[in-house]
Amino acid sequence: MRAVVFIGWVVIACGATAGGGASSSSTTTTTTTTSTTTTSTSTSTSTDDSSTSDESSTSGPDLDCTISGLPGICTEVTACAEGSTPILGTCDDVPSIQCCLPDVILCSVDAAPGVCLPSAECPRGLELTSGLCPGDADIQCCTDPALACDPDAAPTPNEGLVETSHDASCPLGMLTAGDVCIDRYEASLVVIDADDRVLASHSPYIHPTTTVRAVSIAGAVPQSYIDADTAEQACAAANKRLCTDAEWLRACRSADLHIYPYGDRLQPATCNDARANHPAVEYFGTADPSVFSMLDHPCILQVPNGIQTTGAHPQCISTDGAFDMMGNLHEWTADPAGTFRGGFFVDTVINGPGCTYATTAHDRSHWDYSTGFRCCADPL
Repeated sequence: MRAVVFIGWVVIACGATAGGGASSSSTTTTTTTTSTTTTSTSTSTSTDDSSTSDESSTSGPDLDCTISGLPGICTEVTACAEGSTPILGTCDDVPSIQCCLPDVILCSVDAAPGVCLPSAECPRGLELTSGLCPGDADIQCCTDPALACDPDAAPTPNEGLVETSHDASCPLGMLTAGDVCIDRYEASLVVIDADDRVLASHSPYIHPTTTVRAVSIAGAVPQSYIDADTAEQACAAANKRLCTDAEWLRACRSADLHIYPYGDRLQPATCNDARANHPAVEYFGTADPSVFSMLDHPCILQVPNGIQTTGAHPQCISTDGAFDMMGNLHEWTADPAGTFRGGFFVDTVINGPGCTYATTAHDRSHWDYSTGFRCCADPL
């Protein structure tokens, strides 16, 4: 038995994706589960002679990428045409360059991106999985098993990206919000040695176990799988600190105390905050409650149409200019008892709307695929 977890028509304009944390509807839980219909599934290899393309084939001079044999264009995620779906990690470039597919219904198997197609249209050599797509039984999820997530791979998509200055009165990567400086983007990490020299980019898909420093970079995959204490240490290594609740709320709500970073009225699809299906349910293929004991699995965040790169939703910006304070990843604050704010790519409602969203169900040692952070600092 496998759960039906198709991703419906996805418009990311160009940006709307989603993900999650725990499984209760209490106002102190990390996330919310999604109702899921269970049905039988099966997998087969497509051998239809009428389809001869493969996952890397091209059909014209403008074609940069293919997913399930369908042509796409590798472009900046913010330039993805309206009605197209950007897929992270499918172009050989920086993470903000993504394969944009027009007018498709996405699905996934083992975090490999796929498209719901009539079985005869799935290219030879790719796999068909039934029970994951809406419509007739002949409409199946067509995927390339070579793209399945390797839980031991620890990819480093942010390698080579660097912080820039946004505000002369603040450290790199930061801008002024009220009386403090705050990271413009959700933080990512670099690995440093004992002399504070950068050794490499840290994988955003694994829990940090080495000495790391926080950086705030446009177009990066933000760091998840992080606990509050490690986030605080990473901020300190950058001569910054975790934001207090008051500092974080001021930056998100601005001096006008908006409910959402962009104002007081909810604007659907403006932030990365409404993924229809819980990524853990999708990755493990079941809605059994046991999946919520495995939220540390590195492949959950690599399910397509979940996490997005920083700044991919250009209208999800505060009055002061901070991106993604609502949705994308939960963000730890300095609360000694443990609080993360702003919601994540599945939910920004259940624990309070928009900027007021606060999860207090976990102490500072908790981490899962949905927990991120950003730093604050005093002005220079």
